[in-house]
Amino acid sequence: MFCFTQTLRIINLRIAAALQVLLLSSNVWASDLTSFNIALIQYADDPRYRDDIIDARYQAQPWGRLDTAVELAIKESRFAAQKRGIKFELVIHEVDELALLPELILSLQAEGSQFLLLDLPAEGVKLAADAAQGSNTVLFNLSALENNLRDENCQANLLHILPSRRMLTDATAQYLISKKWKEVLVLHSEAEPDRRYLDSLQASAKKFGLDLVALKPYTLGNDPRQRYQNNISLLTAKDDYDVVYVVDTTGEFAVDVPYSIVKPRPVVGASGLVADWWHWAWERNGAPQVNKRFVKKAKRQMTGYDWSAWLAVKVIAQALLDRPQQGSSSFSVESLLKTIGSEEFKLDGAKGYPLNFRPWNNQLRQPVFLTSLNRVIGRAPIDGFLHPVNNLDVLGSDNDEGRCQLNPGGSL
Repeated sequence: MFCFTQTLRIINLRIAAALQVLLLSSNVWASDLTSFNIALIQYADDPRYRDDIIDARYQAQPWGRLDTAVELAIKESRFAAQKRGIKFELVIHEVDELALLPELILSLQAEGSQFLLLDLPAEGVKLAADAAQGSNTVLFNLSALENNLRDENCQANLLHILPSRRMLTDATAQYLISKKWKEVLVLHSEAEPDRRYLDSLQASAKKFGLDLVALKPYTLGNDPRQRYQNNISLLTAKDDYDVVYVVDTTGEFAVDVPYSIVKPRPVVGASGLVADWWHWAWERNGAPQVNKRFVKKAKRQMTGYDWSAWLAVKVIAQALLDRPQQGSSSFSVESLLKTIGSEEFKLDGAKGYPLNFRPWNNQLRQPVFLTSLNRVIGRAPIDGFLHPVNNLDVLGSDNDEGRCQLNPGGSL
């Protein structure tokens, strides 16, 4: 008994010593890793994150802040990055006023933050991008859909992970044409974001041949003096149409439109059938595993906004692993964007297509889902809608459209 106990004791001591050596060596190895700083920048008073909006869980709206998705992607990328001598440091910054963004960007650059993830409204993205123009910093637009960021306000070191508004309206227009639902009644507000949304819808209608039979402004509320603008039955009673398209960037009005219209017609746009770039009900291409990992960490379902944050880190990790140089001293925006813009650079976003960036405006090529609450109804590009170079480019502004031509004939 004594000998057996002594033997176990010796074995345990040897195991402990081996573990200690392994721990020390791993700590030394970790300390030798090249660190790349990722800064997630948020706006404290962002109206998209109001408590009542988040609690309502409107379709195609953010259901929570994006830090969880960023942290998940860093965790998933850590092993491959460490094997190549790289580690990521995440810092989260929140500004109380958008006007403070230029100062924050300059301070982050001085601290050595190479990658800035922008969870900001369009105005904030533009301010941040202007402050970082020409710098050794890569910015990622995670949550601003506005077309002008990919058009007249595009920038060489600003990458757009989420689709443009035009890509979403193109996807819906394709689906309506494929179903032969060509006569469209449009309900829209007079708010500036919805006016821009309406412009995208009109461009998509012209591109694919939809007939917008009437454009009717609505008002959110129940004031009886405005009943012809806030009463859904009155708004939809007179015209003849195949489908009602609700233009609503917040989702607050749109949520009540299905089953409130006079005629038995489908509702699309901001409610009913909604174009979204991610949906937790997508059951193919590894998406269930991505969703499961996110739900475990966030305690809620993954949205398109979360997917954008998750994929931005994947872009960073893959670009750093693919580039020929290693080490922060050799890091440059030019070399990194060259890697991202090469034909060999492909991303797996769990959406069924290899994803990469359009060289003329830095927009991520990607399919768009047509969703309805707890189901994915379809995926655009819809079968039959083809493009001579890349079928994903049938969504949104093509190479010969728009006012952004960063590199129309080659890589980023």
